[in-house]
Parts: sequence; C-alpha cells; structure tokens
Amino acid sequence: VQLQASGGGLVQAGGSLRLSCAASGRTFSAYVMGWFRQAPGKEREFVAGINRGGISTYYSDSVKGRFTVSRDNAKSTVYLQMNSLKPEDTAVYYCAAGRGAGLRTVTEYDYWGQGTQVTVSS
Repeated sequence: VQLQASGGGLVQAGGSLRLSCAASGRTFSAYVMGWFRQAPGKEREFVAGINRGGISTYYSDSVKGRFTVSRDNAKSTVYLQMNSLKPEDTAVYYCAAGRGAGLRTVTEYDYWGQGTQVTVSS
C-alpha cells in the first residue's frame, strides 16, 4: 500500500492542524493505521493508532486529550486532528499501515508515508 501524508505546516502554540494520509494500492480497511513523529536528533515515536473499523483508537500519553485519530475507509484516508499544539510537538509526522492489533512500535508497521513537517512556534 502507498501512503501520502499531507497537512503539515507552521502554527503557533495553542493552535490546531489536521493531518491527512491517503492510501492507495491495497484494501485500506484491511490495515491498522498509525501516526508517528520524529523530531531532530530523536527516535521515531508512536503518536496514535486506529483499528481497521475505526472504532478503537489509542494514543501516546504525550498527546492524549489533544490529538484525535480517525479514518474514512470509503476514502482510504486516515486523519490526525491536533489541537492545543505545543512547541514540543514539532516533528516530521508519518502515517503507517500494518496488520495485527494495537500496534505501537515502528517495527510492527509494514508501510510508511513520506512524512509531513509540523512546526509549532512559541
């Protein structure tokens, strides 16, 4: 499956952004979808995940209550709504697709998008 992330940009602290990730090539609904981020000099870290049907979602503690992951299987797209953004949210954000359930680690995901930059100014 091919993944194309978009929606990043520059925003002030306290602002919002919505990231999108469009999938093509295979049955989108067969995959668990996840969002990760990587700041300069740091390892890629899990942000949010959503199960195949879009009913079950899960988040890292650092974004819980501020970010919301959702998906539209008819449009083969997963979203990440980011509210109350903080400077420490600055990173390149990646979407990923994988099988299994409750996937939280980089190695559990099989396909990756190219990343979109999110910069939060203080």
